Amino acid sequence: MLKTRVITALVLLAGLLAAIFLLPPLGWLVLVSFVCAGASWEWGGLGGFSSWQRGVFAAMMGAACLLIGAVSGLSQTLQFPPVRLTGFYLVSGLFWLAVVPFWLGSKWRISGSASAVAVGLVVLVPPALAMAHLRLVSPWLLLAAIASVSVADISAYFTGRAFGRHKLAPGISPGKTWEGAAGAVAGVMAFGLMLVLTSSSELVRGFSLPILLPLLVAFTAVSIQGDLFESLLKRQAGVKDSGALLPGHGGILDRIDSLTSTLPLVGLAALWFAY
Repeated sequence: MLKTRVITALVLLAGLLAAIFLLPPLGWLVLVSFVCAGASWEWGGLGGFSSWQRGVFAAMMGAACLLIGAVSGLSQTLQFPPVRLTGFYLVSGLFWLAVVPFWLGSKWRISGSASAVAVGLVVLVPPALAMAHLRLVSPWLLLAAIASVSVADISAYFTGRAFGRHKLAPGISPGKTWEGAAGAVAGVMAFGLMLVLTSSSELVRGFSLPILLPLLVAFTAVSIQGDLFESLLKRQAGVKDSGALLPGHGGILDRIDSLTSTLPLVGLAALWFAY
């Protein structure tokens, strides 16, 4: 299993790097829209959709991502800030910061197809648009955001394995611990500080520690929320993985769960600071 997991991860990394640096803006937007459609197919499975409902939902979500991205100017080199994305990012940010903590605490269930569609729109479309947006701002910014989530996951895993004693959310994901969460925070802080100290960008180097450190803590917390949210949905649906597309990793949602919660906030920050 570990060998399969590593091989899949290496193939995904090579494909991601090639796509980020070689595809034109329209090609990247189309690819992101397909990823959104694939994640939406899996979301439909968690929501109890029938096969035809999952297909319609996946096609609708992929088309929505492509259309919104094109109208926002993400299919070409940015000439102006894509301010049309602000509303999508704000709705996503409010969902993750103000709704999901209560959702996880109360273990709410998505009841009915209409609710599943509405929540799916909030969870899946904004991060897909953020992937297209951040790559146009800078491929390195997008990679830094993705890498930060990976650092949080890896740090939490190894710290939790070594020191984990106190369960973080035993009714949702029994393997996660508060010690692992602390390790994730420490890992992201170290990674973020390294990026700031080594970056040649005046914008990045302009962050002072009193501003940077709380932002990194908040980023890590939201990343963990994204992971826990999908874990809750899978537990309620009675499945281990959201899909089987990626050998050793499960489905698309299993790989992007923390990105769904973090990328829209990074996109919002990019709209604020990068223009």
